[in-house]
Amino acid sequence: MDAIRVVVRRGAVVEAVHHVHAATTWGESHGDPALEFLLRSSVKPLQAIPFVEGYEELDEDEIAIACASHHAEPAQLAAVRKVLARAGATVDDLENGTQEGRPDGRLGHNCSGKHAGMLAACRAHGWRLHPYRDPAHPLQLRIAAIVGEPAAVDGCGLPTFASNLAAAAALLTQTPPRIRTAMQARPELVGASRGAPDTDLMRAREGWIAKGGAEGLFCAAHDDGRGFALKAEDGSYRAIGPALGALLGIDAFREVPVTNSLGETVGSISA
Repeated sequence: MDAIRVVVRRGAVVEAVHHVHAATTWGESHGDPALEFLLRSSVKPLQAIPFVEGYEELDEDEIAIACASHHAEPAQLAAVRKVLARAGATVDDLENGTQEGRPDGRLGHNCSGKHAGMLAACRAHGWRLHPYRDPAHPLQLRIAAIVGEPAAVDGCGLPTFASNLAAAAALLTQTPPRIRTAMQARPELVGASRGAPDTDLMRAREGWIAKGGAEGLFCAAHDDGRGFALKAEDGSYRAIGPALGALLGIDAFREVPVTNSLGETVGSISA
């Protein structure tokens, strides 16, 4: 089948068209299942495994924020601080940088929860704290044993991994139960309180976990073993919500409004 076509309209005029490729573990595909890309933030639930392995007891907010690409909302920043406290670390220990327009320096980076979880994993396993993002560090070697050899460096400075769409469809089916449960219990920490497709899917459909990634990537898995991946060919993440609605038959996701600076609806993004 052809890739899912997501159309951006302002008034009656088509301003852009995005093509979203999809692969599933149940045999449905759209576009090219062999499409190659980097897993980016969609792999965070698997990168959190050493953190969870290090502690018999963790609160759900700690696990969820370690899987998050957060929006620096107050509850999210509080969860990052909680994980840092468990690690006996401070914001200065985070090896991610800063992001323009985000509060609180390194703490406000959307990957700070993942980095805090990595510091806590190092503390639990007796590994040196720094430089934990080095591919030769014991933490990164453990992650490589789970995911595979890294292929590049992610936006937050950590190793990232190459995949294709068919393989990525099964990616999050490997997520351990403790991590799945925490993501489902605290979806607002994984993405945002509103407007994040991964959070929205976990709220809308019971049994799913989901994680978005940079350059228009989205991976999800169900408790029953199903999984899928979406990849916008042009890297546009705004196409993911409508494509997700088309793939899973969720009418509420199929179209999102285009608004202007006054908050007026002036168009749509639809699959």
